[in-house]
Amino acid sequence: MAENWLDELLNKLRKEEETILKGGGAKRIEKEHKKGKMTARERINFLTDEGTDFYELGLWAAYDMYNDEGGCPSAGVITGTGTVNGQTCMIVANDATVKAGAWFPMSAKKNLRAQEIAIENHLPIIYLVDSAGVYLPMQDEIFPDKEHFGRIFRNNAVISAKGIPQIAAIMGSCVAGGAYLPIMSDEALIVDGTGSVFLAGSYLVKAAIGEEIDNETLGGATTHTEISGVTDYKMKDDTECLMTIRDLVGKMGPRKRAGFNRKSPVEPEISMGEVLKSFPKDRTTPYDSYKLIQSITDAGTFTEYKKGYGQTLITGYARIDGWSVGIVANQRKIVKSKSGEMQIGGVIYSDSADKAARFILNCNQKRVPILFLQDVTGFMIGKRSEHGGIIKDGAKMVNAVANSVVPKITIIVGNSYGAGNYAMCGKAYDPRFIYAWPTAQIAVMGGTQAAKVLTQIQVSSLEKRGESLSDDDKAELLNKIKSRYDKQTDVRYAAARLWVDEIIHPESTRRRISKAIECADHNPEIPEFKTGVLQV
Repeated sequence: MAENWLDELLNKLRKEEETILKGGGAKRIEKEHKKGKMTARERINFLTDEGTDFYELGLWAAYDMYNDEGGCPSAGVITGTGTVNGQTCMIVANDATVKAGAWFPMSAKKNLRAQEIAIENHLPIIYLVDSAGVYLPMQDEIFPDKEHFGRIFRNNAVISAKGIPQIAAIMGSCVAGGAYLPIMSDEALIVDGTGSVFLAGSYLVKAAIGEEIDNETLGGATTHTEISGVTDYKMKDDTECLMTIRDLVGKMGPRKRAGFNRKSPVEPEISMGEVLKSFPKDRTTPYDSYKLIQSITDAGTFTEYKKGYGQTLITGYARIDGWSVGIVANQRKIVKSKSGEMQIGGVIYSDSADKAARFILNCNQKRVPILFLQDVTGFMIGKRSEHGGIIKDGAKMVNAVANSVVPKITIIVGNSYGAGNYAMCGKAYDPRFIYAWPTAQIAVMGGTQAAKVLTQIQVSSLEKRGESLSDDDKAELLNKIKSRYDKQTDVRYAAARLWVDEIIHPESTRRRISKAIECADHNPEIPEFKTGVLQV
């Protein structure tokens, strides 16, 4: 069992997750049932193989973001990887209980991330479409830009050209620009009586051209399977539709794999529960990261690279659930450098950066996926570090991470501050999957330090204008700034904006890593590894 503080944190997040999982709430769920429709989560549960896990991505998307609009749980769309008739697929399902499945800005970002994961890992995509289209009050934040709504349809075309199967089921409304998503997929199914697809509904048709017509005649299942030929399969209900998708996926031909090295799994040397017992609440308290590695790797498989050098980073090869992986982990314990100097845990020094860069090059040379375990406060600062070329050594590591072509998986277990986030493969450096423990924080620097810096700047500015603050005023200002900064560094804030793919329970870390490598193995295309000028 974890310490009480960690139990309380995990329980708090679980309760919030339970609320998010209800989508638009009981009344909206009942309304969908009365129409003869399953909810999005019920559809996914029916679609995926019994006894297998659905690995949800973006559960916390849009959390606490659209409060003026009444909220948008999970950004109104459910995404994740699941096993359908034995095949790992990316599933994207609109949640019609949330604003009739309307697309908010974060809905588009979440859909794009799902497509990105499918492209990188060559995973077939199944779209379960049930959406009222763009949320019009926020159209300026979702319509025209590169990372907005239209990019989804561009991706449809790119995914198809790459030979990645896309199957779309129209199980509810599918309006305006959103109509392109299912029709740009390889195959489209439509449910009779509830599914409809058209560029403009009956009200807009009447307003624009004066034509009187009902929605079913305009764009229902019979129209599009028997008259227009826009869709390929007419389904009597949700059940038949989902069963047909399972059948189509089951008849897909064999696909090439990357062939990453895997042997029979061995249980870890210690349990994650044992690690959590000693995991510190204080973000500055040292702990031994080797224990974390022991709790997720197969027992007896860790081969450490440059053990006595650059000890604030741990590098080495291991197996996780049988998969061969390279590991780059921040060591949070205080260590001694080769010169006898005590080095702060969680800080990247020149020798650590140099070691990590070399190790990453080796993993690419050997085609071994890389796991980054983040608990980093940044690179070392000060005269000695600057004179020693910390910027150059840090740049070498960032260069190696940026140009790495093997799959990268990132787990943020604690701090993720400053350039340390970049060097340890934060979201900007294209990890195939990036997860965070509930204890994670992502920011330019820690909340306390940042609040002190910002307070000093404001106090100095006031003093230059001849104004002065009492000690109480300064304390109040510090607390106000810290409160705002703490909110922005909270892991839920990061997950709401999809800086991480999901907040995961520490106990599920090993399973998530294994599934990530399994997904990555679906893509046989590993580009030639090249780097820029490393300034070695």
